[in-house]
Order: sequence, then C-alpha cells, then structure tokens
Amino acid sequence: MAQAPATPKARRWLLRAAATLHPALAGRLGPAASERAALALRAAKRPVRAAERLTFLIPLVGPGAVGDWTAVTTRLSATLQSLRDQTDPRWQAVICCQDRPPLPDDPRLSWLPFDDPTPGNDKWRKLAALCHHLPRMDLPPGYVMSFDADDLLHRGAVAEMLTRQAPGGYLVTQGFVMDHATGQVALAQPQSLAVPGQKALWKLCGSCAALYHDPAEPLSVQFLAAMTAHEHRMFPHLAALAGRRLQPLSMPAVLYVLNHGENFGARRGRVGFKTRFVDRFRLTDSARLESVGADFPAP
Repeated sequence: MAQAPATPKARRWLLRAAATLHPALAGRLGPAASERAALALRAAKRPVRAAERLTFLIPLVGPGAVGDWTAVTTRLSATLQSLRDQTDPRWQAVICCQDRPPLPDDPRLSWLPFDDPTPGNDKWRKLAALCHHLPRMDLPPGYVMSFDADDLLHRGAVAEMLTRQAPGGYLVTQGFVMDHATGQVALAQPQSLAVPGQKALWKLCGSCAALYHDPAEPLSVQFLAAMTAHEHRMFPHLAALAGRRLQPLSMPAVLYVLNHGENFGARRGRVGFKTRFVDRFRLTDSARLESVGADFPAP
C-alpha cells in the first residue's frame, strides 16, 4: 500500500465549493477514494456529541527497517512521555509495530501487532490498521490524532482540545521544529506579510490534525483510514470536505525533531528543506527557548 497521491489544489477548492451546495454534486466531479469517504461522512449528518477522550494512533517503524532500534525506542519513549505529561489525563495511545517496543506501565498505552510482510514502506498500512482497530477499543466520542513516534506534544494540548470542544477537530498551525544535529529550534507558523517564507506546522509535520470521531458512526472509521493514507497536507482539505473543518490550536502544540538519525523523512530524502527552514527561522530569544524546554520533554 503506497501513499495516496494528493489532489491538485484547484480541484480541492472546486470539490469543497460543490460540497457546500450538496455532497452529491461534489460526487459527480470524480473525487478520489478519500474524498468519496469524506463526502459520505458529510452526508450522514450525525449530531456531534461531547468529546470525552483523545486517542493517538502511532505507527512505529519496525526493527528490520532501521539501523538503531534502541535509538528508535528511545525517541518513542520521549514521545510517550509528552503524552504522560499532559495536564488532562483523558487520552490513550496505540502503537503499531512488528515487535512490541518497551512501553511504560500505563493502562492508556497499548500495542497493536503488525505482521504484514509486504515489502516497502509500511507506514500507511500501519495507519490503516490503527484506524480499523478503533471499533475494537470501546471508545467514547472524542478526537483521533495520528502521531509520529518521534514528535512531542505540548503538555496542555489535550486539555485545550477537550475544553474547547471544536465540533470538527483541530489543526496544529503553530509548532516548533528542532534540528537535533545542531540543537537549533525554529517556530513554524502560518505565513504572513511580516514573515514571508514561514510555514504552518501542518505543512511540515504529520502530527498535525485531531479529527472528531464518534464510534457510533461507522463512516467515521472509513474516513479516517482514507484520510491517513495521504500526506498531511491533505488533512485540512479532507476534513473540510467531510464537514469537519479544523480549528487552529492556540499554542505551538507540537515539537518536530529532525536529523536524529532515524527520521522517516530522511529515509525518503525529504529533510533538506526543513533543515534550511530551521536555520532561517531559528529562535534566539533565551526566554522563548526556555519555554520550549518547560512545555516539552527533552527529545
């Protein structure tokens, strides 16, 4: 299973415009499989119940695909610590991998075995397995967020999401990007006239969207599985097409670490421009850098 190709931007706009009139009208425009799943969920129009929990879906690279499994599990430990540091404890996380990684003794953490031997990058198949595992988890209504095993979550993120109760979910527009090789940290935020060349965090990092999920609606799982088959830049479009427009979180909610030796992006040869981004927008204010250390565990 390869990553699903992105829909051209002009076509995305056309589909969303048609969907505001009627989902069936957008359906006549030849939408991709993920867009058909979004339109079906939009047409269902199930009432939104209060979100009670945030569920993280974490695909973990297998030991046979990396050079240093210990380094990978060390990164995962930091990621899980950022969840355990949350000021609101109403979350759980499922880690999908071939071998069970070492996990803290915490009932909110579980492992989903993965035994598909198909050659090639298996991240997208693991995300699909995680999504289809959701009905077996006895979840209340809440948010579901795919999260990379080497990213870190701001300690107040779960509290903000469950307090605000955004009906569609949330988008991480602000976040930090760290170049582990140099120790430099940059702030990612939406581009403006004052800061040309900036990028929102969701354009750089896959740990960027928490979608509302009601287990009583089977179409929700189908949509989440289809959405996570794409790269993260498609997430806001697909959420809007499903009638679940994402609201920006108020804080820099994710810390994305580059160049630590086992990045997924590095294996695809796609980290260079992000390294240049960190160098260009690196933080120099000591107070701001100290706040990053206070809000995220050491990567």
